[in-house]
Amino acid sequence: MAFLDTESTLLLIGVLLLTTVLAGSLSSRFGLPALIGFLGLGMLAGVEGPGGISFDNFVLAQAVGIASLIFILFSGGLDTDWRDVKRVAGPALIMATIGVLISAGVVAVSAVFLLGVTPAQAALLGAIIASTDAAAVFAILRSTGLDLHGDVPALIEVESGSNDPMAIFLVGAVLLFMSNPSASPFALAPDFMIQMVMGALTGVGIGFAMPEILKRGGYRQGGLAFVISIAAALIAFGAAELLSGNGFLAAYLAGLVAGNRHYAAKRTVSTFQDGMAWLAQVAMFLTLGLLVTPSQLGPVIVPGLAITAILMFVARPISVFVCLAPFRQFGWRAKIFISWAGLRGAVPIVLATFPIVAGVDGAFAIFNVVFFVVLLSSVIQGPTINWVAKRLAIGDHYDRASARQRALEDIH
Repeated sequence: MAFLDTESTLLLIGVLLLTTVLAGSLSSRFGLPALIGFLGLGMLAGVEGPGGISFDNFVLAQAVGIASLIFILFSGGLDTDWRDVKRVAGPALIMATIGVLISAGVVAVSAVFLLGVTPAQAALLGAIIASTDAAAVFAILRSTGLDLHGDVPALIEVESGSNDPMAIFLVGAVLLFMSNPSASPFALAPDFMIQMVMGALTGVGIGFAMPEILKRGGYRQGGLAFVISIAAALIAFGAAELLSGNGFLAAYLAGLVAGNRHYAAKRTVSTFQDGMAWLAQVAMFLTLGLLVTPSQLGPVIVPGLAITAILMFVARPISVFVCLAPFRQFGWRAKIFISWAGLRGAVPIVLATFPIVAGVDGAFAIFNVVFFVVLLSSVIQGPTINWVAKRLAIGDHYDRASARQRALEDIH
């Protein structure tokens, strides 16, 4: 595609953003996550689609993905009630760490036997697709009118907001071992603890500082409060990374702490950041869709189907049932629903660009497999979440007598 002048480029970006939103809204009407519409529009605008845009800059796509994830996680933290976090902090933390590790391990072992890849490539694939995306789940639940209460939705939300750092760490660890096979796994344990602790401390600090700045500076309403909230998200991520912490955890915790404090501009900031998160999702998925060459997805259909089946029916359920075994408030019905609600979304596709940027052998094949798995997970699990919830009697569609009966069944 010929180089465009500034005016034409800005016009093209505006048209793409608007069309992408419309495509996401259309996909949601059919019970599909909006990311399907976003990605689909990106593919149509790409080199093999009617748009004909040639884009293969994985470094830029990775940067767009990282920047977008900062605001998605920050906004998610702002909208999370601390009371929900306290109720599910234990199980959510276990699922966000041990659960991710179990999912990654099961997928990795399966990939060695099913796909014939090397153990290192299998471990990389498992780590990349280990984290979940609750944004797609709740968008579908809201569109279908199924109202979930209690610990189940809180657990899904908190887990998804806190499991990305573990997946990112695992991807980095595998890439390190691939570049330095003599490295010891035990040497990474202190590094992981430092990342989590420094990320948590930085996020909590920024989360306390943002409301104080807004209150003391008198920024009750308007644009400056929005600018400060943007700065808080970026500073939380950047400061944590400079301090050897996990920037994504810091961004989420900064939003969580700030969102549970009181200040005059809280509602307007929350609304603005929700818009920023949607803009980030549109930009990220559109960019990632542009990266994909549809003709290259054909060879990964069979591997993608195999990995998707393992992920949905083996890896995710095992991780959920193992991690939630000590917590009696989650019966077998809730565990099955939580297992099925583990949709894959933005993070796996962004993480799939890391091996390409690092120059790993087979990285493009891994990217295509991950992309296919995310699409398939969204297409299969997305439209059926409401049906699964009804079949398991999860939500407000059932009377109290049935609820009491289910509770007795869960106890026994």
